[in-house]
Amino acid sequence: MAQEFKLKDLTTLSDLKNTDKKEAEVEGIEGGKVLIVKVQDQLHALNANCTHFGAPLKNGVVTKEGRLTCPWHGACFNVKTGDVEDAPAPDHLHKFDVFEKDGAVYIKGAEADIKAGRRKPTFKVKSAGQEKVVIVGGGSGTFGAVQKLREHGFSGSITVITNEGLPIDRTKLSKALITDPSKVWLRDEQWYKDADISFASDTVTAVDFKSKSVSTKSGSSYSYTKLILATGGTPKMLPLPGFKDQSNIFVLRQIPNTKEIMGAVGDKGKKIVIVGSSFIGMEVANALAKENEVTIIGMEPAPLDRVMGSKVGQIFQRILEKNGVKFVLNAEVDSTVPKSSIANAVGLSSVGGVKLKDGTVYDADFVILGVGVAPATEYLKGNSDVQLEKDGSLSVDENFAVKGLTDVYALGDIATYPYHGPGGNGKPVRIEHWNVAQNMGRTVGTAIAKPDLEQHPFVPVFWSALGSQLRYCGHTPDGFDDVIITGEPDADQPKFVAYYTKGEDVVAVASMMKDPAMTKAAELMRTGQMLTKSDLKNGKDVLSASL
Repeated sequence: MAQEFKLKDLTTLSDLKNTDKKEAEVEGIEGGKVLIVKVQDQLHALNANCTHFGAPLKNGVVTKEGRLTCPWHGACFNVKTGDVEDAPAPDHLHKFDVFEKDGAVYIKGAEADIKAGRRKPTFKVKSAGQEKVVIVGGGSGTFGAVQKLREHGFSGSITVITNEGLPIDRTKLSKALITDPSKVWLRDEQWYKDADISFASDTVTAVDFKSKSVSTKSGSSYSYTKLILATGGTPKMLPLPGFKDQSNIFVLRQIPNTKEIMGAVGDKGKKIVIVGSSFIGMEVANALAKENEVTIIGMEPAPLDRVMGSKVGQIFQRILEKNGVKFVLNAEVDSTVPKSSIANAVGLSSVGGVKLKDGTVYDADFVILGVGVAPATEYLKGNSDVQLEKDGSLSVDENFAVKGLTDVYALGDIATYPYHGPGGNGKPVRIEHWNVAQNMGRTVGTAIAKPDLEQHPFVPVFWSALGSQLRYCGHTPDGFDDVIITGEPDADQPKFVAYYTKGEDVVAVASMMKDPAMTKAAELMRTGQMLTKSDLKNGKDVLSASL
């Protein structure tokens, strides 16, 4: 039941200007907080923290039309409704009436809603009708799609075919090496049951696009009216001697992988070699270095050099080295070395080290590969009705519909789509970001359930735990020719914003301990108002730029 609650230490809101926001404690509710936002001369009161990781939204960014964006990971809410507009927030915010009386400020709402801090979308659905959505794959894109389908009132059946179980927050695997899937579920089993979303534990082997049916390894067949392909990526292996033959060589993509790795870690104190200075490799190294001896072998002159540039890559290297990680860079791997030559002769040996082209050997109790992923589209190879790109991905349009097919969509790592962010000009790109996949899924779910509803574009956002939290937005489809770094990148605790430019365009922004610089940049990019290279050279600040 709705009640009136007084806000502490507030007597008036008359000083708030449009896009201003103010956090306030709620009297009588321990820990209860709300955020008051003024947009278009109207006051709105909402839960005060992001429903993704709990970031204080008072530190976020508000646009003139009323988009409230989290300062950490780019989740976006509509201040007029509290609804999520961009991933990764799974839950909406509660809205409350806000008003002044008797020289104080009050909100009106349910006590439980204030305490909850979030509005979880719940459904009691019994599928009906002829519409059948089949989703192949169970990752972030699938989660975004099924939630938007039900939120927009889709009443047909939804079947997810995956051998991974329920959708998880995959970003936590490399950062914390979690082995219990229930700790990283995006929703629990009951939520999917209530929404009448079926999961088939199986592997798709073929798709008949003419008859609109999907075949699986178990011999089952599923018909569809709409098909969403979201099979993600397959970790790459190295085609070098030993890597396919010896045990204790791991990749990281799913919960079984983290179980293998943590099983090999055992009682700690292990020598671990990570091949690849990618985000996955760097995050895993950081997670394991405290109690093990970890060495990263990378081909680049600096970690993440191709994506982030050498200057920023060296910042991450310095942070991880302080945490105990050793780096071997500009290195070429030759092969693995077996732990036992006798056992290796009969095909039973586990890895004992990694050998470089120059002959150097780095001893290892086990090896982790972080050398990228390939689109998981093996089940489509040889299908005459679909044309795969050279990298094995599917070409899609702005709404992620597969070109040349009817009623078929592709999401995430397997989708090559036209990029219209800064410097993109519609160039086809494939972006392997968990958050991008979820926003793709949200777009597709909406397109199926509400085809006439206008969709808004999203700017790619990702983050990484590399000692300190990295935030990143944008994309560099044609690379970058300069990096402008502001702040204190060389400090013991680096605080910086890095602007990646191509000509005059700022095509990507990375930040560390400078929130909400990335979030503000993403909104400027989305609305076509991002500062130029000249603006930055002339001292303009992204946080002061007008939205």
